[in-house]
Amino acid sequence: MRPDACPGALQVHEAADGPLARVRLPGGAVTSAQLTELADGAAELGAGVIELTSRANVQVRGLRSPAAFAEKIAAAGLLPSAAHERVRNIVASPLGGRRTGLDTQPVVEALDRELCAVPELASLPGRFLFAVDDGTGDVPNLGADITWDGRLLLAGMDAGLTATTDEAPGLMIAAACAFLAERTDSWRIAELPDGPARIARHLGGTAADAPVAPEGRELRAGRITQRDGRVALSAVVPLGRLTAAQARVITGTVRLTPWRTIVLLDLDPAEADQVEQELTRAGLVTDPASPWNGVSACTGRPGCAKALADVREDARRWVGTLAAPAPTPVHWS
Repeated sequence: MRPDACPGALQVHEAADGPLARVRLPGGAVTSAQLTELADGAAELGAGVIELTSRANVQVRGLRSPAAFAEKIAAAGLLPSAAHERVRNIVASPLGGRRTGLDTQPVVEALDRELCAVPELASLPGRFLFAVDDGTGDVPNLGADITWDGRLLLAGMDAGLTATTDEAPGLMIAAACAFLAERTDSWRIAELPDGPARIARHLGGTAADAPVAPEGRELRAGRITQRDGRVALSAVVPLGRLTAAQARVITGTVRLTPWRTIVLLDLDPAEADQVEQELTRAGLVTDPASPWNGVSACTGRPGCAKALADVREDARRWVGTLAAPAPTPVHWS
């Protein structure tokens, strides 16, 4: 019953190292110009680092003027609705149909527009999550409340409803409205007693008894050949902390991922080598054999008042002992 404390760009979190603002990037999409504005904001007003989150959003710590930072990102087009800015939580397949499956970006953009156009949806909890999967099964295991992959999934359960790319945003919005009608004090669909079935009934569907088994494909560093012959390049941001200098070298069609990596899409094969070298020189990891693959960490000291250690430094020392990636993802806390 406590108030929703999820930070946003306007409602900041008072961390141990100062105010923290979180900026939503639906589908992880961000332009080079917007990344530069975020980098400038972090350097001029904050701790100089852009943190990538597990929902492909970004946050900036240690803000000296949260209001000035909010004005800066609004001018960059990263704050389309002040009322909805904490509920624009949309993850999507980073490759967006470029290897196989459906192009997710039109669905993400339409969902974001429709979400911001419904006043009552501004009251969604800040943890409520939408996911748009291109059919490759890389995002259903992220625990989203509402997922579309051709079907509608509610808290991971098949709602017995399908939708085209044109129909999907409206169906997902209807499901979110149904959650608000049923929610009482629940923050997530999974917390609502018989939640998937209740919401499915609102929509004319029937939730399955068993959850859909997620495939869970973490996108690691390296090159991916797109089906059009062009190249996507995935780079790990060590411990999810992107310096302002690193952010400024990232150009092109950019997607941030829920695994705290950055993907550059639609590269010409002839230019991929140069782009990879530039990212490597900047300290990003493009080698699929690097031990940085699959490693994440909480903030630790000094940013978190509850932390008992400098967790990031512990993680860095541990990675330094490895010759290859760990067999499973490792999170330090």
